[in-house]
Amino acid sequence: MIPARNMPSMIGSNGNINGFASSSGLTLGQPNMMEAGHLHPLDMATNTSESDIARFRDDDFDSATKSGSDNPEGGSGDDQENPRPKKKRYHRHTQHQIQEMEAFFKECPHPDDKQRKELSRELGLEPLQVKFWFQNKRTQMKTQHERHENTQLRNENEKLRADNMRYREALGNASCPNCGGPTALGEMSFDEHHLRLENARLREEIDRISAIAAKYVGKPLGNYPLMSSPVPSRGPLDLGVGSFGGQPGMGGEMYGAGDLLRSISAPSEADKPMIIELAVAAMEELVRMAQVGEPLWMTSLDGSATVLNEDEYIRTFPRGVGPKQNGFKTEASRESAVVIMNHINLVEILMDVNQWSTVFSGIVSRALTLEVLSTGVAGNYNGALQVMTAEFQVPSPLVPTRESYYVRYCKQHADGTWAVVDVSLDNLRPNPAPRSCQRMPSGCLIQEMPNGYSKVTWVEHAEVDERGVHNLYKQLVSSGHAFGAKRWVATLDRQCERLASAMASNIPTGDVGVITNQEGRRSMLKLAERMVISFCAGVSASTTHTWTTLSGTGADDVRVMTRKSVDDPGRPPGIVLSAATSFWLPVSPKRVFEFLRDENSRSEWDILSNGGIVQEMAHIANGRDTGNCVSLLRSANSSQSNMLILQESSSDPTASFVIYAPVDIVSMNVVLNGSDPDYVALLPSGFAILPDGAGIGDSGSGGGSLLTVAFQILVDSVPTAKLSLGSVATVNNLIACTVERIKAALSCDNA
Repeated sequence: MIPARNMPSMIGSNGNINGFASSSGLTLGQPNMMEAGHLHPLDMATNTSESDIARFRDDDFDSATKSGSDNPEGGSGDDQENPRPKKKRYHRHTQHQIQEMEAFFKECPHPDDKQRKELSRELGLEPLQVKFWFQNKRTQMKTQHERHENTQLRNENEKLRADNMRYREALGNASCPNCGGPTALGEMSFDEHHLRLENARLREEIDRISAIAAKYVGKPLGNYPLMSSPVPSRGPLDLGVGSFGGQPGMGGEMYGAGDLLRSISAPSEADKPMIIELAVAAMEELVRMAQVGEPLWMTSLDGSATVLNEDEYIRTFPRGVGPKQNGFKTEASRESAVVIMNHINLVEILMDVNQWSTVFSGIVSRALTLEVLSTGVAGNYNGALQVMTAEFQVPSPLVPTRESYYVRYCKQHADGTWAVVDVSLDNLRPNPAPRSCQRMPSGCLIQEMPNGYSKVTWVEHAEVDERGVHNLYKQLVSSGHAFGAKRWVATLDRQCERLASAMASNIPTGDVGVITNQEGRRSMLKLAERMVISFCAGVSASTTHTWTTLSGTGADDVRVMTRKSVDDPGRPPGIVLSAATSFWLPVSPKRVFEFLRDENSRSEWDILSNGGIVQEMAHIANGRDTGNCVSLLRSANSSQSNMLILQESSSDPTASFVIYAPVDIVSMNVVLNGSDPDYVALLPSGFAILPDGAGIGDSGSGGGSLLTVAFQILVDSVPTAKLSLGSVATVNNLIACTVERIKAALSCDNA
């Protein structure tokens, strides 16, 4: 708005002022000039900003707090043409007018035209006078309100600034109550602060465990410096670890088995100090057992194995873990190998029950972690302590499984070597449950090697009851090769090769039938892995399996059992009949393996192929040995033209497997395109080949073989149906004919 003092005087002929003012008590001029088409300065009041109105008021008029309105009297039109300074006169509203408008303003700050006319008539004012008084009053109130708000905000700001300075001074002089170091919170990230708190908590845990260990063992854990080695994130397929460990924590659990393992309770609070004592002592024993040579370990007479000198062992470790039970025999073995996996991933496999039971599915039929007493230090497994129960198996219904209740302890030593030890906890309680296996300090030392390799030294030491073993397997079990360190190391080496092949990206594209699609390879390997786990879990003499022996056939005993499959996407629904038998062959395991895995000789033993030619459609090599691979087969004369055969063959010096399952073409195409294979229904069958224990060598070519044949067949798609004797007879006849064909084919070759 333009201030009045800068505008020409606008005085009518009647002596009234045609100008305007912004104060509430201003007397306005005649409005008829607006009718003559002139721009009246009053019109600008509605188009100007509130700040201009306020400036105008401050410059030319008295403050509205005086409740007055200054309005200069003007002269005639001639005076407007020849303006000359005159003494200004001011007219103020009366006290009554101001009081009435103040009262009306409180009720209605924005009167409409009708209300303004009514008010002007009552007070003897023009409607425009009333209008501009209300405009100025509103501007005045807003200005006062803003000043009040500004004052409040300024005070609040000063208060916050003072608080901020006080907090900065306090933080600058503060120290962490946990670690005692400077806090410096303003200079560290949230993650770093969180890690400091976690570090302080873990230090307290180490101190607590060290105090308990020192009390019971007399040697604190602090004697072995805690080395920090960060564990990588458990992403998919870090050398295959994690992605292929997708089975449940019950490892090889089949058809809901595992109630027996779950029935074992976790340790009580009173037991935990003794468990820690036992774990620390077992770790010390394992390290010495793995590193010391003669006279503790002696070479066997044939030079093929290392044998424990029991007398020297008792002298070296007089405490032991408890008295040996009557009828129990000591088994002890040690084996070393260099495997293609880094030491961090190996430790993770051993300390994660899911991955451990998956990698060692041929040895571990079921496993469960009952309680984790310590998760480790600084984000890795150094100092991890967990109570577990597991069932160890030989892939045959003729060898009882060995159930063990033990503590597993992981530690990194001063030289960077990692060690993982198991030791039984049965003797902690007054009346321990009878078990067929007392696990003495057993486990492995893992040493980092160049190029992602690791050196593993494995020690297996147990007191076992072998009285339930079938005569056919007694020699193998007694020699220690069925459950010994050589089998653990050979299995680990074999699985590391498999996992490395799953990560391979330089796949040759020239070979016929080679699957080069990376996602397709992984899905197919994952499906094959689930097939192997299901086969191994269903063929052993687990405590959850109820085998029935079919006698009177005149041939080798065939054992059968039934399972109901319900709501399991990985198996077809209905009644599944499992049948298995084991027998001896006077042929080396290597020869048996080559015969059974070769698709060209499949028609010699596979009755369901109808004697037709079996062709290999695709394969994935997953090891140094050409026999270690996953194949996709198709029978030319099969009655089911829409079916393929998924087969995995694997071999190491201690055991060989040929496992297969029919899969429909549609499902297999989905898998080869990289989709999730968990919903492909499988019923695996196959063979487990073990040396007979008479001539075990590194090549697996000496002595005879112990062959287990196992079938899983869906006999009825209705889970509530009853098993007929005809179905049992059919399966019995199928397995008997298969055995006879294998014997005939291999006997002729051997002759």
